Amino acid sequence: MKQNPEGGSVLRRVRRWCRVEHVLVVSGLALLPWLVVLAAELPTTAVASNWRTVWIGLDAAEAVALITTGLLAVRGHRLHPLTATAAATLLVVDAWFDTVTAAPGADQVSAAAMALGAELPLAVVCAVLAARGHARPTETCPAGTRPTDARPTDARLAGTRPTDTRLAR
Repeated sequence: MKQNPEGGSVLRRVRRWCRVEHVLVVSGLALLPWLVVLAAELPTTAVASNWRTVWIGLDAAEAVALITTGLLAVRGHRLHPLTATAAATLLVVDAWFDTVTAAPGADQVSAAAMALGAELPLAVVCAVLAARGHARPTETCPAGTRPTDARPTDARLAGTRPTDTRLAR
């Protein structure tokens, strides 16, 4: 294998540059000029032949994400922040598309009411749940038992010291 003057192989250097993080940033940057193309060339109105399927699919995905998040959070499963993030994202997307695709008048008022009264508040709850889940370890319970408090407690707020010294670091 070819060696680089700095001591590492060329392949290793290419792998380091092509890490997933870099690919994501480059992909995001590549979308920026595409936004200009879309803004200039997309028609202002369009007919979608699968309109019902799209909305049923989006709402079904939201339901699955919310149910999965709730069940995982109750169990204190380590993956609940991921499903909470997915649920929050789906809810925000639903609120956005509901409001921008609603017909003027009663449909627009209804879409805004759903967005402000249900979808966005639920998205905030899911985002907070995701952030809290990433911020500290969740409480685990032996099979068949439930914690006295379903939410993990923060020892600093409760005025007690953690019993596990690993948590105190």
